[in-house]
Amino acid sequence: MAINILINGVGGPTPRSISRSLHKYSNLEVRLIGTDINPLAYGLYENQLYDNTYVIPRAGDDQYWNVINSIIAKENIDIAIVQPEMEVLEWTRYKSIGNEWPCKALLPEYAIVENLIDKSLMTQLLKNTDLVPNSFEISPTNIDLEAIEKKLGYPFWIRSTSGSSGLGSLKVEDGNSLKNWITINPRVANFIGSKYLPGRNLACKLLFYKGRLLRAASGERVNYIMSKVAPSGITGNTAFGRLLNEPKLVELSEKALRIVEKNTKKELNGLFTADYKEDVNGKPYLTEINVRMVAFNMSFAAGGANFSEDIVNLLTSPDSFDKKYKMYEFDKDLIFLRDVDVDPMLMKETDLLL
Repeated sequence: MAINILINGVGGPTPRSISRSLHKYSNLEVRLIGTDINPLAYGLYENQLYDNTYVIPRAGDDQYWNVINSIIAKENIDIAIVQPEMEVLEWTRYKSIGNEWPCKALLPEYAIVENLIDKSLMTQLLKNTDLVPNSFEISPTNIDLEAIEKKLGYPFWIRSTSGSSGLGSLKVEDGNSLKNWITINPRVANFIGSKYLPGRNLACKLLFYKGRLLRAASGERVNYIMSKVAPSGITGNTAFGRLLNEPKLVELSEKALRIVEKNTKKELNGLFTADYKEDVNGKPYLTEINVRMVAFNMSFAAGGANFSEDIVNLLTSPDSFDKKYKMYEFDKDLIFLRDVDVDPMLMKETDLLL
C-alpha cells in the first residue's frame, strides 16, 4: 500500500528535489500530495510527480490550519515533509502551544527553530566557541560605520539574518558600499556582518531522532545556478558541487547543535543542514544551520544518501529503523552538476572536459 506524503512548498527547488528523490532513488511506494502558496508555482502542475496539488494560504494566515487539516483528511496523509522555513516555524509553533499535528512529521522543537532561523540568534548562542566567525548585527536604520569597522574591518561578508538563497549577501569593501547595499535591499529587516572567509563553501546534513544522531553526510557548493544575477554570485541553488567524506565536519556540526540543544533545553529532532565557509587556512566556520533540507538534496540521494527515504522509513517504521549511527560515504572524486528543471548529474571530477 502506498504511503501518502504531503510535500509543502512544491514551487521551490528543495521540495521538488525531495519529491524526485522519493520517486527515483527510493524503494518506497509513495503517493505525493503537493502544496504551495503561489498558484503559478511550476510544481503544482507536475502531474507525473504529484497525485494532487493544492494552493494554500501562507503560514500564519488565519485559514492556514483549516486548509491543511482538510487536505490531510481528504488525501489520507500519513506523513508531512515540511520544508519552507516559514511553514517549519508555523508547524513547530502550533505544536508548542499544545496542538497535535494532523499527521506525522519529523521536525525540531519550536525553540530550536526560532534560534536557528535567525542567524544572529544562532551566532549569539555560539559566540563563546570557535565555531562561528567574528560577527556584528547591522540595523538598516542605525548604521554605525565606526563600530562595524572596529569589529570586522574590511572586507567583510554581509547577509540577511533570515531567509535563504543568499538573501542580502555581498562582500563589502568599504562604508559606501555597505550603505548602498542596504539601500537597494529594503526588504531585509536586519543584516549580519561576518569576517570574510574565502575558502570552501561546505554543507553538512544531520538527521536526529529523539536526541540521537542517526545519519550524516557532507558536500561542497562550488558554483551556483544563475550566479551572474546576484552581486555576491550566490543564489542558494548549487550548479556544481562535490560529495565529500568529512567526519570532522559532522563532529563540528553535532557540537554546535548540542550547544543549541543545551541552551534551549529541547531535544534535537529532525533534519538539519549546517553551512560552513573556510578561512585562508582551511578552518571551517559555521555560517548558518538550516532547519530543513537544501536544494541539492537529490544529488545526495543519487550518491546513496537518501535522507528523504530515511525520514519516511523512520516515521512509518520507527521500531525497525536501523538507529546505529551512519555517516554516508561517497566514492572519491564524485561531483554533481545541476541546472534549471533537470535532474542532477553525478560524475567523476576527473571526467570533466577542462
